[in-house]
Amino acid sequence: MKIGIIAGSGQFPIIFSKAAKAKGYSVYAAAYLKEADPVLEELVDGIEWLHLGQIKRLIKFFKKNSVREAVIIGAIRKTRIFTDVRPDTKAISIIARMKHTHDDGILSAFAEAIEKEGIKIRPSTFLIPELLAEAGIWTRRKPSKTEKKDIEIGWKIAKEIGRFDIGQCVVVAAGSIMAVEAVDGTDATIKRGGELGKGDAVVVKVCKPYQDTRFDVPAIGAQTIETMHAAGAKTLVIEAGKAIVFDKQEMVDFANQYKISIIAMEKK
Repeated sequence: MKIGIIAGSGQFPIIFSKAAKAKGYSVYAAAYLKEADPVLEELVDGIEWLHLGQIKRLIKFFKKNSVREAVIIGAIRKTRIFTDVRPDTKAISIIARMKHTHDDGILSAFAEAIEKEGIKIRPSTFLIPELLAEAGIWTRRKPSKTEKKDIEIGWKIAKEIGRFDIGQCVVVAAGSIMAVEAVDGTDATIKRGGELGKGDAVVVKVCKPYQDTRFDVPAIGAQTIETMHAAGAKTLVIEAGKAIVFDKQEMVDFANQYKISIIAMEKK
């Protein structure tokens, strides 16, 4: 069995590669320069380092190694799309047909181009479903009444910005929106919102209503809690079954230490 990974930054490509190898897969990584961790080279059976936009080279690498299934995992700094990309003719043709360059539009068009070449894009969690968030309050600290109201507001607004493919995260305090995620990403949103919230900020990160759950699923980890602590945010809300959680025990330990609440919610 073979699986390809289209790898960005963070620990997800490494976690996935280890899980795939443990389950008997040969792993071939198309890894983005300045994003993917070089450690990946030690974990996979083959690797091709690419610049953003080199789609033809990616396809050629997978076909050379008879890869017929792949996952898109790891982050790409969105700001690089405007400053550090080398599109080949296939990438240019995809971009030319797009009305906007929002996350889902780019990823869906990219996945469609890959699949037309006979390489099926699988959900990023298909080998490691245990990473998906389980419903419940994970921490000793529970949200206050005021925070519960902010959670309701944040959930509604986060779903709305997701509907327009703007971002997945909002920060709320005292009934007001402190920050909305854009191209700067979740950590930057938490920092902006936490500073304005002055110690009372609630962070809500949800799956977009029309999210293609094969990729770009909301992800959190211990670093998220560290960022919240530095910013003065007190509560983190994620969507149960639709968020990926890294380092869960370490994350919960940090949250308990910093008196931060973590809630995985199920809502229609």
